[in-house]
Amino acid sequence: MNETNHLTRDPKRYLPAEPGVREIAQELYGLVANLPLVCPHGHVDPRLFADPHYRFGSPTELLLIPDHYIFRMLYSQGIALEALCIPRRDGGETGSDHRQAWQIFADNFHLFRGTPTSIWLQDELATVFGVTEKLNGRSAQAIYDHIDAQLNSPEFKPRALFERFNIEVLCTTDAATDTLAYHEAIRDADWNGRVLPTFRPDAVLTLDRAGWSEQIGALSAVSGIEVIDYPSFIAALEQRRTFFKSMGAKATDHAALTAYTGELRLAEAEAIFQRALAGQATAEDAHRFTGHMLIEMARMSLEDGLVMQLHVGSDRNHNPQIFSRFGPDMGADMPIRSEFTRNLAPLLQKFGNDARLTLILFTLDETTYARELAPLAGHYPALKLGPPWWFHD
Repeated sequence: MNETNHLTRDPKRYLPAEPGVREIAQELYGLVANLPLVCPHGHVDPRLFADPHYRFGSPTELLLIPDHYIFRMLYSQGIALEALCIPRRDGGETGSDHRQAWQIFADNFHLFRGTPTSIWLQDELATVFGVTEKLNGRSAQAIYDHIDAQLNSPEFKPRALFERFNIEVLCTTDAATDTLAYHEAIRDADWNGRVLPTFRPDAVLTLDRAGWSEQIGALSAVSGIEVIDYPSFIAALEQRRTFFKSMGAKATDHAALTAYTGELRLAEAEAIFQRALAGQATAEDAHRFTGHMLIEMARMSLEDGLVMQLHVGSDRNHNPQIFSRFGPDMGADMPIRSEFTRNLAPLLQKFGNDARLTLILFTLDETTYARELAPLAGHYPALKLGPPWWFHD
């Protein structure tokens, strides 16, 4: 191996530079380094753990194709997503040579220098796969073969990795209409890993989302409650939450463009819902209904004890050309400025003083931390602040 291409990783690379502070940080890290991992929020597919023989596929399928942190950078530098074997949803042609896609990635890995993506990927290659060379055009194929061989071994099945990583519990994110069949398979398996669902109802709460009517039909089918009006809609959501909780769920998760909340009268909610069923809901209807339903979700969390998580400030699918060809989650979701103090006032004034509710806020707008979020969480017993998200990573 070429020594100049050796991947070196200082064991104290994440600690502060000042010697005294670094010593304290090292001591604190030592206290927790070997503790089990508790993962309360994530997007791991439970199918990985339902099948004891699940194989991840090629290195490109595992590390490149699903990771928009990686391919958004490459796309920004003029590399077509098709060249990276990203599947198209419009039926158009895309690449199928996973080795070539990996080579393109490695040839351009220098673009990631100094980014969190580079840091965590190099950690992943070294700690998980035992890679000892830097990833670049020269080492690309050898590293590909090394990872591929690892993925073919029993030690790299998802359940084995779960145990190797010392995960105590892993929470997934699941649609309100999900049957949780994979979670049932995990629960009933001869395996002790704890993988719990999280209730994510965005697809049925967002009236102007494509396919909303189909989602309401799916909600009716899975809940056993025919959703024909606003009261039956609420009843179906409550039924699903009860089922999720019976399957071990500890939390809900919600995404909204803004933190707007505002309570509707029953007649108003019913009128908007009927317009939506008829395909006549306006953007203003959707905005007001989402704001109302966030208050309803807080009420339900207060009643059933599920922690409520709220992710605010992502302008989804900002690039319509990419969305039409490849679909959502293609690295084109962009942060926007967010306002919390006034927008959350209706929800917090109704439920924020009740310590039985736990509402965790996540933001992409770093300017709000000191100005709004810290003061709000420093006052309302129900409110907590979530960790950094996306571009803060």
